[in-house]
Amino acid sequence: MDKKYKGINTICTHAGELEDTKFKGAVSPLYMATSYAFEEVEVKRYPRYFNTPNQVALAKKMAALEHGEAALIFGSGMAAVSTALLSHVQSGDHVVFQNTLYGGTSNLITEEFDKFKIEYSFTKDASPAAFEAEIRENTKLVYIETPSNPLLTITDVSAVAQLAKKKGLVSMIDNTFASPVNQNPIDLGIDIVIHSATKYMGGHSDILAGVVISSEDKINTVFQMAKNLGGNLSDYTVWLLERSLKTMGLRVKAQNENAQVLAEYLYANNKVAKVYYPGLTSHPEHELAKAQMKGFGGMLSFELIEGLNADEFQKKLQLIKSSMSLAGVESTILSPSKTSHGLLTPEERAKQGIKDGLLRFSVGIEEPEDLIADIEQALKAISEN
Repeated sequence: MDKKYKGINTICTHAGELEDTKFKGAVSPLYMATSYAFEEVEVKRYPRYFNTPNQVALAKKMAALEHGEAALIFGSGMAAVSTALLSHVQSGDHVVFQNTLYGGTSNLITEEFDKFKIEYSFTKDASPAAFEAEIRENTKLVYIETPSNPLLTITDVSAVAQLAKKKGLVSMIDNTFASPVNQNPIDLGIDIVIHSATKYMGGHSDILAGVVISSEDKINTVFQMAKNLGGNLSDYTVWLLERSLKTMGLRVKAQNENAQVLAEYLYANNKVAKVYYPGLTSHPEHELAKAQMKGFGGMLSFELIEGLNADEFQKKLQLIKSSMSLAGVESTILSPSKTSHGLLTPEERAKQGIKDGLLRFSVGIEEPEDLIADIEQALKAISEN
């Protein structure tokens, strides 16, 4: 971890940057080589070994952001999730997963774990007691996601971390929805932090990446598998991601503020049946979110009242884009049942509380009054039909 800087925006801007010693440029130089010398060098560099100059520099910034010792940058969030998990469990081991997870993570578990003879179970809810109830003699790892995708469930990070330590288990979290700006799980006792860097870290809907952050020892364990699976990120995208991270603190703060305004507006709207946002006092884990988060995030979900068609509503939006990803500077909306959780069966979605009419709203940095006006005109259009 780079201990030189304390402020989030300073870390985003300066931690881990490469110095341009030849031309004194203000930004990190980009090293595009895929072939490096191996004789009389301190480090034998190779892209698949995660040790090119740009990869190493960005990893230092990522580690500093999450208060970890080391990090590895991957080609996607799922590359980060799968490598982190598979490097810490093997055939015959058991993993406890939170019941509400990103659909891609759920697919990995249900479609691939049986092939490796890795046992798993999902909790009945996100309470610490529910995690403890699923622990077996062969349990090796506990995996959580908070705030969760798409219902914004809040899990007690410290309680789960303490439980894992008590039982001698590795604890792992998907911290994507919070971002390092709003939540630092390592400070709360978690061993390994994962992000889909495609989201708030990239922030402009033009980068696909993932990151795993932890202690030097655990990152070395992840590396031993990562170098064989080959999930590294190209150096050009690494360079772009470093550029994007410089504004993450500013972007996420604006998205936090906008999401709070939009959540309160939707909650008061008589055409909206339910709003899921941890910044609302009506959220069942609002106090827990206040205790462990520095901001409530830019993500929320909501359901329209009966009789209003969610698909038609999305079609009528003019400013808010109907789009599959999230966390860009532009506001986007989607139906989880058709996208992020579309590969789950209707029964599996229902078990997680994901209704077909649920809408996931990624709030951007636009003026909130413009976003509200767009929602108003879309609601009016579908109400008149």
